[in-house]
Amino acid sequence: MALEPIGVEAALAHLPGWQRGEGRDCITKTFDFKDFNAAFGFMTRVAIEAEKRNHHPEWFNVYKTVRVTLTTHDANGITQADVDLARFMDSLTE
Repeated sequence: MALEPIGVEAALAHLPGWQRGEGRDCITKTFDFKDFNAAFGFMTRVAIEAEKRNHHPEWFNVYKTVRVTLTTHDANGITQADVDLARFMDSLTE
């Protein structure tokens, strides 16, 4: 079930750098790494976790930058699964 807008805003308050996407119900963040290997390593760790959760990000990678979009297609919006995956991604960069 998609989160209510107030729930999304509350979650974003605890997810530094994440923001509402434009034109659709999603959250987005751009991660910048020191080089391509670091960016690819991040994506690999996220991919393994995403498979475990059966919840997969939309992302775009060029060199050391990874742009991530999270939404739950089945719920037509942002769910707790998106928030949890965003937290996991952030934990990898701390």
